[in-house]
Amino acid sequence: MAESWEVLTLRGLAATDERAEKFTGTLVIHREGNAEPVESVSVSIKRTVLAELHENLGRLLARSTGIRRRPS
Repeated sequence: MAESWEVLTLRGLAATDERAEKFTGTLVIHREGNAEPVESVSVSIKRTVLAELHENLGRLLARSTGIRRRPS
């Protein structure tokens, strides 16, 4: 059976400049059901993945909490 992890936060996500295609930060996670301390993992994330997450999470939050997007 695969381990289950809980994502606690993503810290310090940053890039070298506003046109960067890659961002780095620290993912803070905790093994579900375990009293062990959290773990920090250095991550790098491509701009395309962040854009996909932004779109998908926005839709998920809008459906689950009734938040309406403001027109641009």
